[in-house]
Amino acid sequence: MTTSLTPPGRTLGIVGGGQLGRMLAEAASPLGVEVIVLDPTPDCPASSVARDQLVADFDDADAIAELAERSDALTFEIELTDPEGLERAAEEAGVPVHPKPDTLRTIEDKLVQKRSLRDAGIPVPEFREVDDADDLRAAIDDLGASLMLKARTGGYDGRGNFPVESAADAERAMEEIGGPAMAERFVDFERELSVIGVAGAEATDAFPAGENVHREEILRETVAPARADDAVLEEAQSVAADVLELLEGRGVYGIELFEHSEPREDGARITVNEIAPRPHNSGHWTIEGAITSQFENHVRAVLGLPLGNTDVRSPTVMANLLGDSDRARPIAQESVGDTPDAVPVRGVDDLLATGGAHLHWYGKREVRPLRKLGHVTLTGDGTGIEDRGELLDLVRDLRDDVTFS
Repeated sequence: MTTSLTPPGRTLGIVGGGQLGRMLAEAASPLGVEVIVLDPTPDCPASSVARDQLVADFDDADAIAELAERSDALTFEIELTDPEGLERAAEEAGVPVHPKPDTLRTIEDKLVQKRSLRDAGIPVPEFREVDDADDLRAAIDDLGASLMLKARTGGYDGRGNFPVESAADAERAMEEIGGPAMAERFVDFERELSVIGVAGAEATDAFPAGENVHREEILRETVAPARADDAVLEEAQSVAADVLELLEGRGVYGIELFEHSEPREDGARITVNEIAPRPHNSGHWTIEGAITSQFENHVRAVLGLPLGNTDVRSPTVMANLLGDSDRARPIAQESVGDTPDAVPVRGVDDLLATGGAHLHWYGKREVRPLRKLGHVTLTGDGTGIEDRGELLDLVRDLRDDVTFS
């Protein structure tokens, strides 16, 4: 007979209240778990479904301490929080925090992250530390002219990345990054993949690999399962398992991968691009496409509950709804008091009338170019379409009919 505390009545504190916090709160509710979020934006996307919001900066020590006092466990949906503050608040309140702050310390600095992966024998693209333009020119001499320069900290949704094609770009690239960086050799890849791994109290698991389509460094679509051969998919799962073994703490991890166009010298095809210690945009397909979503599994894992089944229900595609310059323009919002109205979304009738299509709208209050405003998922079992390429074409058409004005 179990003596552990059952979920009803438990409270999960989340640092960050954006769309990931919103979907975590939606997944927690059926489990009887209440959510409190900490976010600097009043009426953040998660606030409409969470029990409460603390309005404070992500690294506000006093606010994190209050969040810990009001919660049974802590987690985060953004890496901009302070690992020291999280660790201290959790210890003083006597509550667990997952993933562990040490994992956040490793992952939040891209150079430290890559070194940790390499030292553990996990395959990564070649990289170099870069502190100034001279370092970058030396990296070009060493690795070749096609590099991606990445800010070591603070990069998000393509920000903090700058492609470098020649030594002549060095000064400008360093100015764009504005601080310590890492230069990484471009990978000639067949496709970009991601595996959503789950570390629980008693076991680890992973969702089948998804195939990601990026443009302007922003994720546009995910196809699940990925359209790769079985050997590549097995290798992706194996690499993801090694990553989970390296990291400390329970929860969901978004593990971004490259499938190389040609096998490397050792015959392998997979290298790790980056890791997110939280639910990931490329795992949104799991809400309708898997038996248990990445968000529910994150809640389960952080609270020490048994993990849910990660099997695919049906082939599924996901498309982001972006405030994209070629589809929508930034618009000024009328304010009610100090709070702007939510951005209106239009053109969803055909989407909602399509079998297997699901709209997820984040309730944000400002449109900006490339800002994630929502996403659409489309499932094969709902449409009667088994071919993932056909599903991808259809979800793009449905997505492109949606406007924000």
